[in-house]
Amino acid sequence: MTERTISVDYLARVEGEGSLKVRVRDHTLEEVQLKIFEPPRFFEAFLRGRALEEAPDITARICGICPVAYQMSSAHAIERALGVRVDGLLRRLRRLLYLGEWIESHALHIYLLHTPDFLGYPDALRLARDRPQAVQRGLALKRVGNQILEVLGGREIHPVNVRIGGFYRLPTVEEFAPLGPALDRALDLALETVRFVGGFDFPELTEDYEFAALSHPEEYPMTEGDIVTSSGTRLPQERFDEAFEELQVPYTNALHVVRRPTGASYLVGPLARYALNRERLSRRARDVAREVGLADVERNPFRSVVVRAVEVVHAVEEAREILRTYRPEGPAAVPVDRSRLPAVGAAVTEAPRGMLYHAYKLAADGRIEEARIVAPTTQNQRRIEDDIRHVVSRSLDRTDAELQALCERAIRNHDPCISCATHFLKLDVERA
Repeated sequence: MTERTISVDYLARVEGEGSLKVRVRDHTLEEVQLKIFEPPRFFEAFLRGRALEEAPDITARICGICPVAYQMSSAHAIERALGVRVDGLLRRLRRLLYLGEWIESHALHIYLLHTPDFLGYPDALRLARDRPQAVQRGLALKRVGNQILEVLGGREIHPVNVRIGGFYRLPTVEEFAPLGPALDRALDLALETVRFVGGFDFPELTEDYEFAALSHPEEYPMTEGDIVTSSGTRLPQERFDEAFEELQVPYTNALHVVRRPTGASYLVGPLARYALNRERLSRRARDVAREVGLADVERNPFRSVVVRAVEVVHAVEEAREILRTYRPEGPAAVPVDRSRLPAVGAAVTEAPRGMLYHAYKLAADGRIEEARIVAPTTQNQRRIEDDIRHVVSRSLDRTDAELQALCERAIRNHDPCISCATHFLKLDVERA
């Protein structure tokens, strides 16, 4: 009987810190543990006792990559509790802000975090040395997304212009003007990106995912819609807990989320959105997806990088259309009626990495009594472990270095945001 142990103290090119333990005995995989050891951040506790109006600004600090997702889920949940309806121009602008985040987040992941895996580079710096045009394309796309956040959100990171009921102020036409040419150029870059990543050499792998995402009858899901799954579940957002259950796992500082009543894993994020809503992508996004050979339902997790690129095409096109007709008419926010307090409200929006659930209990004086946040990476953790099981089981004859690299690649397929999940990677493989 032999023993082998592989250790990687920190996984490169993911947001946050964690570890992975894989134990193999007698050529049989016995255990996979995705360990998130980054300390809990207690944002839910920070929210208790704060005024409801503070929630969007506080939750935006949870993540520097996807702050808009946290702002939108918190704002929507509180607005649902108060019976506030944000529509028309203000709704379109909220989608625009979210689109900017999708563009910058996806561009960051595609070019700086994920592309090095497919082209054989240890990091983006060495990729930039040999393939500067590719990295420059990614940075240019990210810059456009950041510009949207800066103009509409007030700044690129942790935007400050979102409030319950809408925004604090509406940008002028002149402030938005530079974004028109920038988005025109971004569309070309986005299409180039799909063709670029579509040409990667992808490992052969097919996973039997249960997908979960929002679904809206008229638009690609982002801020509204029902929760749907590929197994046939359809629920209003506020009934999230009827379909999903949070579990405490002893080896990680993040909860696992599983399906009720089976306890099985499920997948959120680009692959799930695409599988459940592909027909609502823009025509150009659907065409380029077909051009590079994406299946209507894509079950190879390594090809998630292509789906992210397709979503960038859609995001750029929708952003262009919103800005084309933009006129700053009417108030920046709708009135907020506190007469329904005390109240409870919950909402789900589609962060770049998948469904993000917020729920709040509001006191009669408008203060937050309870807050609950379920991040996309929390929901994907169990599914990532399942992916690792399948990858390792097929690859036990590989060397330790090869197995380590393959495990890291499999984790990066899901673009985990580990800091969000703690509210990755040390890798130990024990072979006996």
